[in-house]
Amino acid sequence: MEQIGANAAGGARLPVIALTRRGDLKTKLAAFECGADDILTSPFAPEEPLARLLALLRRSYGDAVTFKPVIKLGDLDIDILNRTVRAGTSELHLTSLEESLLYLLAANPGRVITREEILDTLWGVDYVAESSVVDRQIRNLRARLQDDLRQPRFIATVPGRGYRFLLTFTDGSQTCQATEALDATSSDD
Repeated sequence: MEQIGANAAGGARLPVIALTRRGDLKTKLAAFECGADDILTSPFAPEEPLARLLALLRRSYGDAVTFKPVIKLGDLDIDILNRTVRAGTSELHLTSLEESLLYLLAANPGRVITREEILDTLWGVDYVAESSVVDRQIRNLRARLQDDLRQPRFIATVPGRGYRFLLTFTDGSQTCQATEALDATSSDD
């Protein structure tokens, strides 16, 4: 293995988190020997790499780097580390799988996420699923978000391709969706 962790501008070494599918000791020790500061074994919950990244940044840079792991889109707030989701003033009680699915979609607003990407990210590449497992989880998440399939505020179905989290913004007292811009860019996916 070659040395990892390139130097930043000014010669300071950048902190590195190594990702591996093998959790054996030999692989981990080799990654540390090559310069990794932390190791994360796949599959993992989406909150774990973020928590490890924050800890690594805190150790490396002290208080110079601050980061609040909250995704705010429209009236939806997703706090990854505290595992809370708020829609307006209401806190939603989601399962771990629903939280992970929502985070995956919301972290990629406007981008079409295929069913295969969702399966690989949430269940792992080796998971053999029945054909409707992703659709069923999307349906459950929509119900929790009170998101209408016919006029979605958050999750749109892209027929034959997957799902897209809609960008929303508040303009005064009116909430608008940036779907026209998304439709123009979705042909690039």
